[in-house]
Amino acid sequence: MQEAKNQPGFTDQSLIRNFCIIAHIDHGKSTVADRILQLSGIVPKREMHDRFLDRMDIEQERGITIKSQAVRLPWVKDGVEYTLGMIDTPGHVDFTYEVSRALEACEGAVLLVDATQGIEAQTLSNLYMALEDDLTIIPVLNKIDLPSAEPDKHAEEIANLIGCSTDEVLRVSGKTGEGIRELVDRIVDQVPAPKGDPKAPARALIFDSVYDSYRGIVTYIRMVDGELKERQKIRMMGRGTVHDPIELGVISPDMTPTKALGAGEVGYIITGVKDVSQSKVGDTVTTEANPANEPLPGYQDPQPMVYSGLFPIDNAQFPELRDALDKLKLNDAALVYEPETSVALGFGFRCGFLGLLHMEIVTERLSREFGMDLIATAPNVTYQVTMEDGSEHTVTNPSEFPDGKVRRILEPVVSADIITPKEFIGPVMELCQDHRGRMGTMEYLSPERVEMHYKMPLAEIVFDFFDQLKSRTKGYASLDYQSDGTQSADLVKVDILIQGEKIDAFSAIVHKDKAYAYGVMMTKKLRKLIPRQQFEIPIQAAIGSRIIARETISALRKDVLAKCYGGDITRKRKLLEKQKAGKKRMKMLGHVEVPQEAFIAALSTGQAQDRDTKDKIRAAAKKEG
Repeated sequence: MQEAKNQPGFTDQSLIRNFCIIAHIDHGKSTVADRILQLSGIVPKREMHDRFLDRMDIEQERGITIKSQAVRLPWVKDGVEYTLGMIDTPGHVDFTYEVSRALEACEGAVLLVDATQGIEAQTLSNLYMALEDDLTIIPVLNKIDLPSAEPDKHAEEIANLIGCSTDEVLRVSGKTGEGIRELVDRIVDQVPAPKGDPKAPARALIFDSVYDSYRGIVTYIRMVDGELKERQKIRMMGRGTVHDPIELGVISPDMTPTKALGAGEVGYIITGVKDVSQSKVGDTVTTEANPANEPLPGYQDPQPMVYSGLFPIDNAQFPELRDALDKLKLNDAALVYEPETSVALGFGFRCGFLGLLHMEIVTERLSREFGMDLIATAPNVTYQVTMEDGSEHTVTNPSEFPDGKVRRILEPVVSADIITPKEFIGPVMELCQDHRGRMGTMEYLSPERVEMHYKMPLAEIVFDFFDQLKSRTKGYASLDYQSDGTQSADLVKVDILIQGEKIDAFSAIVHKDKAYAYGVMMTKKLRKLIPRQQFEIPIQAAIGSRIIARETISALRKDVLAKCYGGDITRKRKLLEKQKAGKKRMKMLGHVEVPQEAFIAALSTGQAQDRDTKDKIRAAAKKEG
């Protein structure tokens, strides 16, 4: 009887345990998840491979988790079979929104810490999110099999952090499987069963969705109350739309159709709908016959931290780019975009990302999964500009910066938490001061490791701050940051002028102290990329009407004296004066065409350029001489 009850669709709610694995990047979440899958016996040995739940090629290649993956598996303890709902989450700060949604679908969280590195910045961030959601925390030290592991030292750090004894910190090895069975047994004992009402009208929270080109939108749900049965009409309470599901099921570890989903279970619904606007993460699913009175509280929409323009190299691909972004939005709820037009680059989209890695992954996925050849413009952040007449403007692109006298500019600020060995305190402080950071508090996690708190402008973090931090601390420091309001700043808009004509695509909003460096860098870069003309071309960087940097592309000149074999100097002078007058007339009437390749080279971050594009850029640069 017990066995029949525990089949998909008939699970006793008291035997369900939903949990997720949270940790800093590269602390072994996916490896521990592999061992749990193996021990449960749900994946046949011949099908098992490393990082089993990382389904995307890009995840396997880079060795990072980008998408949270939910899987249902059986576990027997003391003769009773339990149903475990496990979610493997990403560790990088750019994918925090994925983690926050996974936490909403669980009652417990396994806090995984690398026994060789200890607590790091994202460990703390994910832990605080789990505590806010009132989840049961199970502390675990991983990689205890490594020679450099210091389990006793780091167990004490964890115990001090969450207020438990060091004996309660489990010690496991995802590589060898040591301690994994004890970990799952503790999950069964300590994580509470779901608390939903199985007899109430059905309510399920959409926590993720993907687009399948054959079956349409696949919606992942966590059942909270009631029961959903196959062939039963459902209603999306937020959208108000009604659908007739063609399949209902659980992921175990592949999609497995079931007759029903009960309270506390995690599963999926396929409606056959291919209109991407019909599914929204955070919406509540109920039945059409017996609808719930009120929806579940959804998710707080993520606020983009970094903006960048994505433009197809071939403008005819613009409709395809729009469709690709619509479908990718289903798989990545943190992606925000709106149409944008550039004089230089044509039609594209202004996209909002949670960070530079998020931007890089989205660009690469558009290229791989949808065959798009894209130009990604340099990333920037959002500014609030107040003019002297009191009008306020939100600027996500330098071309939107208003003309006239500016009273105040507000820039976004983040609270940055940096964890580093104590010998690198000096270099880290120097780096943060160079990036306009203001130091807050400093706490010692242990005699050797310190946590430093800084307030910094987001614009200073999004470019190369993390790379510099790693290089100055020999790779030992970790960084986490959260949005922390805005601050007034002395910012200016630097325009680039080519032969006196302003080119909006090259404009940038930078701090006053760094304006000159940006102007020199851009003018030198463009001087190498723009081909020479029959007349001299000045390239200038300006703040308002004040020129701060200049480079000149010299004119192509014909040797008009070649036919003069000696003779009177006046003849030579006459020919040179005639040539000079012609050049002057050309300069007044001539128009400089900036080639597309020069725009790509000057604007692109370098992450989305294919080999053909790079060859074109080199060819354009060689034309000069």
